Amino acid sequence: MASISAISRVGLKFLQLPQAGFLAPCLQNAAIQQNQVRHRRTKHFEPKWKRLRKQKYVKVDIPNLNEKAEELSQEQMKTRMKERGILPPRPWMERPFYISCTGGVFEPYVPPEGDGKMSAVSKEGAKQKFELLEKKTKSMMAVRKIRSFDDDFEPPEFAAQAQEIYIQAHNLLMEKNKYKLREIITERAYPEMMHNVTDKTIRWKFLKSLEPPRVVHARCTDVISKDNIFGQVTVRFHTQQILAIYDRFGRLMHGSEIVEKDCLEYVVFEKHLSNEYGVWRLHEKIIPDWMPPKAPAYITYRVDDEPPQAPKEEESKEVTAAEAEGDKIATANA
Repeated sequence: MASISAISRVGLKFLQLPQAGFLAPCLQNAAIQQNQVRHRRTKHFEPKWKRLRKQKYVKVDIPNLNEKAEELSQEQMKTRMKERGILPPRPWMERPFYISCTGGVFEPYVPPEGDGKMSAVSKEGAKQKFELLEKKTKSMMAVRKIRSFDDDFEPPEFAAQAQEIYIQAHNLLMEKNKYKLREIITERAYPEMMHNVTDKTIRWKFLKSLEPPRVVHARCTDVISKDNIFGQVTVRFHTQQILAIYDRFGRLMHGSEIVEKDCLEYVVFEKHLSNEYGVWRLHEKIIPDWMPPKAPAYITYRVDDEPPQAPKEEESKEVTAAEAEGDKIATANA
């Protein structure tokens, strides 16, 4: 024991390792590398830094995951929720929602029968003008309500703007650009415009306006609350267009790319007036009852190369007739 304590006092400087030449080749590198390596476990902890070392450790309360809410009392539940910063649950389910458009057309415009065909000089045309003046009072009140939110709203200028929205919406529909189409039409009109468009090719072109577009109807209404106001404006379009629809095999289903058609349409545009960033968007198209129905789509059939064969009954009848004639000739010769 004395020799061991003496060696510990003197240190390791008197201990000489054997030369590297006398060691095995695998131990020569270990003998040469005699640098001191410092690890965390060899670090000396001084007592004066004990308080600072204590502050480096943070105690975390691990929640008891096996704890059931049914077994806790009401006071214990309140304590747990305060510790974790959880608000108490409400007895009703409440979720925020945003109404960007209405579900239909309120007080829809009823187009007069024969509109676009009757002249103002005729009896029917004069009657239409008189009925339009009677219905103009509510529209003027609605226009005044729209101007309280939008100071620059003017019906003639809006009719030109509505025609641009109408043309842009149909061009995007032809290109099938779903993302930009949602910006200029409402969520109510989107499924109706995109219905049955898959696997079809649309060719549409706006040629000219036979009559300048004009505002014929305007209404305002509130939804849920008095401050949440929507505005709807009906614009009359009398235009000339070209429309052709092809199926997935390239066969013409409807219309033509050569024939021009005169189109009389009543399109409703809507805006969320209470929304500061609301814009006018295409909402719906009014189809009057007196308008003639659209032409049905062309139906194509497969044509077989082989000609149809005659049924067997007809062949048997022809054979029996030939045999009867042969018997008559034979009896006559006899």
